Amino acid sequence: MHISIYFLGPGRYQDGSQSTPLKILERAIEDPDMRERLVTLFNDVDSNNTQSLQQAIYSIPAINSLRNKPIILNTEVGEEIIQNLERVRFIPTLFFIDPWGYRGLSLRLIGSVIKDWGCDCIFFFNYNRINMGLNNSYVESHMQSLFGNERADSLRKELQSKLPHQRELIIIEELSQALKAIGGEYVLPFCFKNSKGTRTSHHLIFVSKNVRGYSIMKEIMAGASSSTEQGVPTFEYNQATQEQPLLFELSKPLDELENLLLDEFAGQTKTMVEIYEQHHVNKRYIKKNYKDVLLKLEAEGQVTTDPSKRRKGTFGDTVKVTFPPKL
Repeated sequence: MHISIYFLGPGRYQDGSQSTPLKILERAIEDPDMRERLVTLFNDVDSNNTQSLQQAIYSIPAINSLRNKPIILNTEVGEEIIQNLERVRFIPTLFFIDPWGYRGLSLRLIGSVIKDWGCDCIFFFNYNRINMGLNNSYVESHMQSLFGNERADSLRKELQSKLPHQRELIIIEELSQALKAIGGEYVLPFCFKNSKGTRTSHHLIFVSKNVRGYSIMKEIMAGASSSTEQGVPTFEYNQATQEQPLLFELSKPLDELENLLLDEFAGQTKTMVEIYEQHHVNKRYIKKNYKDVLLKLEAEGQVTTDPSKRRKGTFGDTVKVTFPPKL
């Protein structure tokens, strides 16, 4: 496994907390398989950060147990490094891009790291900075690099007079479409709210060309969600949802999934896994949600299944489901 992190920051922050590279390395040391296989590359233009990280890495107990020593670079993420990334053919790699604000983050950079087979990317999307930057002529070039010229121009017009929650939905959707246009067919945003739960602070956005990677990350992000609605993950971390859970249980997303499946698969027979794979992309439902809904539809007699006799409460991937035709 190969992990590359750009705009890595220091090894430890001023409050003493660890930065992402240290957490990755310490986790790898604990796993015998990862100790042998993991290759890491960390880069930051700030030499203070790279020096601090290097010192922090060498202070990790058992750091020498890693077969591949961490590589630390001190290079600006700009035209030159993107050209190098475009020329290199990567082994399967997970890239993590964590810019300070938005400087250096671009569609071309993301495209250069996901171009090869098995290469995925997670990047930090500072929503507040970018929301303000879209209407700031001084950073127009950065916005054009992130959304594309035409999309950034049309986005500015579309956002005029929109309410804050509408702006966020529009910006994330346009970014997702821009990523798909460069080959990142599978895009999964995860939202972080401030401590009061009143505003978005940032997103982590996962980009992949492969539905398998998308499905794995979807399960991981679902588990990290601070709340669910009828068991459907919100794909956000919001401390306020733990203090006001009733507000988030009033929506009924599983009821909606029932109707979606009955409509889309009307008159068809599909296995459970075929239903899941055909339907879940770009939706927040996870595999368990589909099984729960199909069990309910079966119990209500709205669908028939083969085999119909199974262990109670189970719905295997190969169970065939026949949906009634549309009336």
